[in-house]
Amino acid sequence: MTLQLHATPAEVMRGVEALQGFARAQGMPEKTIFGLALALEECGSNIVNHALQRDAQKQFQLVIEHTNHAFVIELRDGGPEFDPTAATDRTLRAEDDDLPGGWGIQLVRQNMDEIHYAREGNENVLRLIKRVNLSVDEK
Repeated sequence: MTLQLHATPAEVMRGVEALQGFARAQGMPEKTIFGLALALEECGSNIVNHALQRDAQKQFQLVIEHTNHAFVIELRDGGPEFDPTAATDRTLRAEDDDLPGGWGIQLVRQNMDEIHYAREGNENVLRLIKRVNLSVDEK
């Protein structure tokens, strides 16, 4: 499944809803769908807010694939080069009562098995991979 999405929060949610529908049609467990949706929403929001500056005229691409062993989310945008995989994990402290930004990559890491970044031409390419094995008792 491939979608072209405009750089708006509503379009990110359109992508999330498409992902959820696709994953359900593939028989994915709800817990896995939740993690996939959370990772997509976080990464899509970062593209919209930072790479494309909420310019609704700009677009990014979402590709969703399912194989026997993995669920892959690929995001492509034409924003400035940025490798989210280079971000280090942060430690939550008691004084962090307002939860400042920068936590999203940790949520993505917790919900995905692999995260790959590449710069291809003028595009950022982020691939999120969740290994799956749909046994009879998981469906």
